[in-house]
Amino acid sequence: MKRNRSTLLFAISTCLTALLTLATLAPVLADSHAKGEPKAVLITGASTGIGRNMAEALAAKGFFVYAGARKQKDLDALNAIDNIQAVRLDVTKPEEIQAAVAMVTKSGRGLYGLVNNAGVFTGGPLIETDISELEWLFDINVSGVYRVTQAFAPLIIESKGRIINISSISGVLDWPLGGIYSMSKHAVEAYSDTLALEMERFGVGVSAIGPGNYKSAISETARQRMSEKAVAAGSTLYADEWADFGDSPADRSQYKEPDEVSAAALHALTADKPRLRYMVVPNQEEAGWTINELVTELVQWNADQPYSYS
Repeated sequence: MKRNRSTLLFAISTCLTALLTLATLAPVLADSHAKGEPKAVLITGASTGIGRNMAEALAAKGFFVYAGARKQKDLDALNAIDNIQAVRLDVTKPEEIQAAVAMVTKSGRGLYGLVNNAGVFTGGPLIETDISELEWLFDINVSGVYRVTQAFAPLIIESKGRIINISSISGVLDWPLGGIYSMSKHAVEAYSDTLALEMERFGVGVSAIGPGNYKSAISETARQRMSEKAVAAGSTLYADEWADFGDSPADRSQYKEPDEVSAAALHALTADKPRLRYMVVPNQEEAGWTINELVTELVQWNADQPYSYS
């Protein structure tokens, strides 16, 4: 009984805090909307690659973009672009997230869109990769999305805005040495599905965008980290897979610019009925990989169980 009472009191306290926050924001947001100011969007991980492309594309389309980055040189470069204000934002640091919320709130523009883009890659054989690697990757790719969305939720609810989570076709696909990255993107897929259900009552749209292989900087730090953390030569059970990884291109300059990913984000922010899921791939081959995997899983789930569909 005591536990139930404590739970109830905590829930009431949380609801009152949220209501007070929204009540405080309402006059400020109403004033900014009355002035006809552009809708504001915050993008995490906007220093390079997909995040930078989205920041520039949305700013060019008339959005005011808060662009999250960690390094001063990236913050300076983002601040030089029209309609973009750089925000120091490491998604693993609650104090920087709260500072970003305070800055956005104080600006008086409100926040219509949140794009959870910050992400990293690392990998290795699941039975040989230390759990610290999984914890590092999940802290950014999964917990970072969770932290940032919770922090900005009152602003997004007030504006009846949109939340976009940048997932990956790796949220469907799996491959040797890529297990912990795929696990993180599978988690983002599940998170997006449930968040969409829970935010619908507030008039907030939630979308997950799953890019394929586009030009980005994600492989540069990944290759260095994986090389440093790799199992010592001769002690791995996966020598062939490590050799294949070593033979792959060191950068992603061979891939297309992620303009199509930015176009999907624009649709998710502006469409009357944004889609829950956007698969954005550069060619038919990657579409084939992804859809084939989904169909294969459907067949596997349906096979040899007493309630199978014919």
